[in-house]
Amino acid sequence: MRIALLGTRGIPANYGGFETFAEEISVRLAERGHAVTVYCRERYREQVYRGVRLRYLPTIRHKYLDTVAHTAISTVDLLFRRFDAVLYCNAANAIFTLWPRLLGMPTALNVDGVERRRKKWNQLAKNWYLISEWMATWCCSAIVTDAEAIRKYYLDRYGKESTFIPYGAEAGKVPESGEIRALGLEPGKYVLYVSRMEPENNALLVRQVFEQVRTDYKLVLVGDAPYAADYIRQVKDTRDPRVIMPGAIYGEGYRQLQSHCAIYVQATEVGGTHPALIEAMGRGALVLYLNTPESAEVAGDAAVPFENDLREKLQWAVDLCEAERVAWGARAMQRIEKLYSWNAVTDAYEALLRRLALPND
Repeated sequence: MRIALLGTRGIPANYGGFETFAEEISVRLAERGHAVTVYCRERYREQVYRGVRLRYLPTIRHKYLDTVAHTAISTVDLLFRRFDAVLYCNAANAIFTLWPRLLGMPTALNVDGVERRRKKWNQLAKNWYLISEWMATWCCSAIVTDAEAIRKYYLDRYGKESTFIPYGAEAGKVPESGEIRALGLEPGKYVLYVSRMEPENNALLVRQVFEQVRTDYKLVLVGDAPYAADYIRQVKDTRDPRVIMPGAIYGEGYRQLQSHCAIYVQATEVGGTHPALIEAMGRGALVLYLNTPESAEVAGDAAVPFENDLREKLQWAVDLCEAERVAWGARAMQRIEKLYSWNAVTDAYEALLRRLALPND
């Protein structure tokens, strides 16, 4: 099939979950013989990346316009091309999924979570997301939800069924090769947090709570955000020498950090399946997670929830003996291997796109 993917910053992944999703899915689809094009905002040095064609188009660099502007421009571009199926990311882009459909190109939309609940958006943006949720129920050929809680949300609120396909992750630790120590860390002696540095992801809360924990472990807060400078300044405002903020880290350094942390903390409030959560579980970390329906669905009995007791749970986790932490990590890794492998996720997307493109087969 000829497949286009829109609505992310592009690949190689160097920002967040949707970009990692775009890379993992598009590369695997290309390996299976499909002709895949990913529309990109961030320029890579080549026109092709691991068998995937990259198409670069401009955008408007603005907190509220970046995503929809680039997706609108990309959609206009693809209207002059021919694809058998088009995969969009982000509910804000729902309106654009109708345009290719009118020209006979079926569209699927991964809506992510209930984005209008994010604190970073002003009222206009929240209203746009609310309208987009409704438009998603009829503009695109198929809605994709990556958590059963989000699937149920669209069904209960709009009476609309969606295709549930979870996010994916690799399972297994990678060897430590010095990148962790270069950050001043010792393997197995640090607490890791990874997310975009935005208020609803609670990096500030995690840092403030950690400062109350009695331990010689360090806290590593990994992440950045393009439009959250004031919040990031608050997070960095600490005199605790145990707190390290290296910014965003990708690739091998990121894999090593997750593979060799003692504890991983997932504190996000809003979203569907959180990529960093299943990635940390897949690397065999003892995970503490904010108890939302979406994260509880991923964690099962293989991670530890918290609500208003993060300090107590963190103190318990750092005091835990090594053997017990390893047991928690092994259970988490087994769960990810069983339910969230990237190959299984790609199988599901391939089947969906084929069904849309070839409805009579």
